[in-house]
Amino acid sequence: MRSEQQLRTFLRVLESYPEDRPLAKFLPEFFRKNKQMGSNDRRSASRLLYNYYRLGKTLPGRKIEERLFIAEFLCTAVDNPFLQHFRPELNEKIYLTLDDKISYLKEEYNFNLEDVFPFGPLSIGIDPEVFLKSFFVQPDLYIRIHPHKEDVVLFALSQTAIPFKQIGQYTLALPNGTNLNAIFSDTEFPTKPFEIQDLSSQQTLGSFKPNRYEYWWDACAASGGKSLLLFSEQPDLKLVVSDIRESVLDNLDERFINAGLRTYQKKVIDLTQNVDQVLHDYHFDGIILDAPCSGSGTWGRTPEMTSQFHEHKIQGFQNLQKTIASNVLKYLKPGKPLIYITCSVFKQENEDVVNYLISDHGLKLEMQEVLKGYENKADTMFAARLIKSDL
Repeated sequence: MRSEQQLRTFLRVLESYPEDRPLAKFLPEFFRKNKQMGSNDRRSASRLLYNYYRLGKTLPGRKIEERLFIAEFLCTAVDNPFLQHFRPELNEKIYLTLDDKISYLKEEYNFNLEDVFPFGPLSIGIDPEVFLKSFFVQPDLYIRIHPHKEDVVLFALSQTAIPFKQIGQYTLALPNGTNLNAIFSDTEFPTKPFEIQDLSSQQTLGSFKPNRYEYWWDACAASGGKSLLLFSEQPDLKLVVSDIRESVLDNLDERFINAGLRTYQKKVIDLTQNVDQVLHDYHFDGIILDAPCSGSGTWGRTPEMTSQFHEHKIQGFQNLQKTIASNVLKYLKPGKPLIYITCSVFKQENEDVVNYLISDHGLKLEMQEVLKGYENKADTMFAARLIKSDL
C-alpha cells in the first residue's frame, strides 16, 4: 500500500541522513541521487522528515515509527491517510486543538512538552509554553517589498490562488514553500521587486535609527539582509559590509544590485582577530552586529537542529559574541550606536552579552527587545541598541 511505501522511504532517507548538516541541503542531494523517486514520494518524504524532527528530544525511548506517528498527529490538522493506515485512533482525533492533542498524548504516551526543547534559560519575556507549541506549526514565508513596488507585487499575487497576508505597507506572509519563482519569473521580473526576509528580521529595523550621510558598518553581513533594511530606511548612507566568508559576500552583490544599493565597500574580515590593518582609519556612526549564534530562534524552520544541539555549545557562542563585540567597538564613534542582534532565544547569548557590554565596555543600553516570532509563525530574534560612551 502507498502508506507502507511512504514509511519505507522515510526510514531509508532518515538512515541516510548524517545529521551534521541542514535537511534543506541534504534532501535535494539525496533526491538527485535517487531519481527513481517521483514528486509525490519526494514531497511525502520531506514532510515526514520535517515533522519527525519537530518532536525535538521528547519521547526518546519510543521507536522511530511511533515517534513519527505522534509527530504527524501533532503537526497535521486535516484527515491524514498515512496516520489512518498506521494509527487510526490518532487520526480520529486529528481535528482536536493542539492543546487537546498534547493533553491526550500526555495521558496516553507520557508525552512531555518541555522535552521538545530542553534547553535554557530563555530570554526574558519568552513564554516557554507558547514557544514550545510553535514547533508543531510550519512557519510562514515572509517577503519585504521594495519601496514603490507594492502595487506590482500585490497584483501579481492576486492573479494566483495563493493566500497571503499583508503586514504593514511592505511585508507579506505567504504559505511556507510558495514557489515565488513561478509567480515572479526571471523573464517577466528580471529585477525582483521584493526580498525574502523573515518578519522578525525585518522588525530589527526599529533599533537602527540611521541619519542621512552617516557611515555605517554591517560587521557580520552574511547575505546582506540587515544592510538592505538600513538602506531602505536611509538610502544616503555610506556603508561597509564584512564577513569572514568570501562566498557569502559574493552572493550579497546580486541582492544589493537588485535592491538599487550600489555604493558600498566589501571586506573579508575575521572579527575574532585584530583587524587594525584593514580598518585602522575607519570610524563609524553606527555598527550592526548580527552576531554568530546558536540560531535557536530559527529552529521552527530547521527543526532537525533541535535534535542535534547540545546545551554546552551556548557558552561557546557567548564567548565568540563577546570577542567579536569587543573587537568592533574600537571602530565606533563615541555617542554612536552598536546594534546587537541574534536569532537566539537563549539569555546567555542575549541579555547576558548586553550586560557584559555595559559592565566591561561602558556602553549605555538604550533599548532591547525579544522579537517574538513564535507568536506569528516567524523566527524569534533579539535586538539591542547600545550607545558608546563619550568619555
